[in-house]
Amino acid sequence: MPERIIEIQSLTKKFGHFEAVKNVSFHVNQGDVFGFLGPNGAGKSTTIRCMLSLIKPDSGSIKIFGKSIFTHRNEILSKTGSIIEKPDFYKYLSAYKNLEIFSRLSSQSVSKEEIYKMLDFVGLGGRERDKFSSFSHGMKQRLGIAQTLLHNPDLIVLDEPTTGLDPQGIIDIRNLILRLKNEQGKTVILSSHNLAEIEIICNRMVIINKGVSVVEGQVSELMNQEDLVVRLELSNKTAAKALITDQYPGIKITDINESCIEIPLEKSKISALNKALVHAGVGVFSIESKRKLEDYFIKMVSA
Repeated sequence: MPERIIEIQSLTKKFGHFEAVKNVSFHVNQGDVFGFLGPNGAGKSTTIRCMLSLIKPDSGSIKIFGKSIFTHRNEILSKTGSIIEKPDFYKYLSAYKNLEIFSRLSSQSVSKEEIYKMLDFVGLGGRERDKFSSFSHGMKQRLGIAQTLLHNPDLIVLDEPTTGLDPQGIIDIRNLILRLKNEQGKTVILSSHNLAEIEIICNRMVIINKGVSVVEGQVSELMNQEDLVVRLELSNKTAAKALITDQYPGIKITDINESCIEIPLEKSKISALNKALVHAGVGVFSIESKRKLEDYFIKMVSA
């Protein structure tokens, strides 16, 4: 059984009469890239702030590395790195100088070579002497991750790290997170509402909505619980529907528009259906699997 790095039980936090987090429970195993999912206002950031002792919960327990954050705060945080909201640095200092200052503030003895190595790891090699103010949003996020690595933490918490990034920036952060796990053996918690990215990156997840944890488990298993929905764009929808009904009696066919339909279908049967349609003279312009994490998420939070 994998070692549990984080155990949160019955966590509750109120702001006045507003209950931001209501009895939330989940655990994170060593080596996980753990997705912490929920719409804006779901309670993700409040939970993370409680977990990092930035705010105090009203009730519940938080254990990290097997110890309570309330009694072993300094020990736990010495092995934890985090980015909450957006990283902030001295605008007119270089990337290298910023990391050097932060290493001194954290009382860590980090050599020049180690700082250069971190900058290279996050994809900022060659930009060490450039000012922070000249960096793109994606570069600033990567510098923030480099800063979290200064004290070589075992656990990294990233709160919405891809917000505001362009597609290439999202890919860069995704690849960096995977490298943190695969090359450095880090455990990563990734809070996000970018569900497609979570589906690609994370092996486990919890979904919270309106302050309540809705479901937790392996991403692959949770996705397999849902029927795959396949959208087909066709040259002859009528002929295609007749063929599909003949091959799969009782199947539900949903009309999308004059050329598109959706059907529930196992992934292993898509190729055979495509072949049968083409053999029957029906042109298949596109096939798209629609059962993504977005659909599962919408179903869970709309319940």
